[in-house]
Amino acid sequence: MKSSGRAEMRQIVLDTETTGLSPNKGDRIVEVGCVELIGRKHTGRHFHYYVNPERDIPAEVVAVHGIDNEKVKDSPKFRDIAEEFWQFVAGAELVIHNAAFDMGFLQMEFDRLATEGRSFGRLAEHCSVLDTLMLAREKHPGAKASLDALCKRYGIDNSHRTLHGALLDSEILADVYLMMTGGQTALILDEEPAESEQEEVSFDASAILASGERLTVVRPTEMELDAHQQMLAMIEKASGAAPLWHGRSK
Repeated sequence: MKSSGRAEMRQIVLDTETTGLSPNKGDRIVEVGCVELIGRKHTGRHFHYYVNPERDIPAEVVAVHGIDNEKVKDSPKFRDIAEEFWQFVAGAELVIHNAAFDMGFLQMEFDRLATEGRSFGRLAEHCSVLDTLMLAREKHPGAKASLDALCKRYGIDNSHRTLHGALLDSEILADVYLMMTGGQTALILDEEPAESEQEEVSFDASAILASGERLTVVRPTEMELDAHQQMLAMIEKASGAAPLWHGRSK
């Protein structure tokens, strides 16, 4: 296989769990989970830690993610994992659902370290960021855009998601993102197509051949073939069965 000479995009799908909703009011991170994609494919690499927030976790928040004080009392503090996290995400595109929330908490943690003499800088300058919440709202105006709603829309099984969890949610979000950006949204219909969209288009190749003109054959690139195989695998995962056309002899 010939190299295209271009490095494939590295993306980190990321999620955090926290003690509350406001980093400016003392809330802290209690879990961070990331999964790596390169060229839109899972690499199997991930970054995951439960984090001691150095403060109490309110009961109403524990009810959401199940992470209580006892669970994280012996976990590393964010300062202990900061360098490893910084290196793991370096130069990648962060894929986050409601990115402002997670980025706000992560930047707050790095700003705290700056007061201790450990300056990391701005995370948003260290990585680029793609917000899947904004992307979902652009693609599906007026529709629900929560992670659960998107799983339902794209046929992704999240029945094992009884509580929020940073690593689990990152894995689910990775599948949602790949489906949402894989050109298969025409398979997910909210309503019947307009009458004009139901009209069949007639194409008579014999007329072109009779005119003496040559038909141009456009073959898919290796990257497009890889993306096609990946989409077939995702359809099979979502439906529980291989697509009918998959594996047919040519």
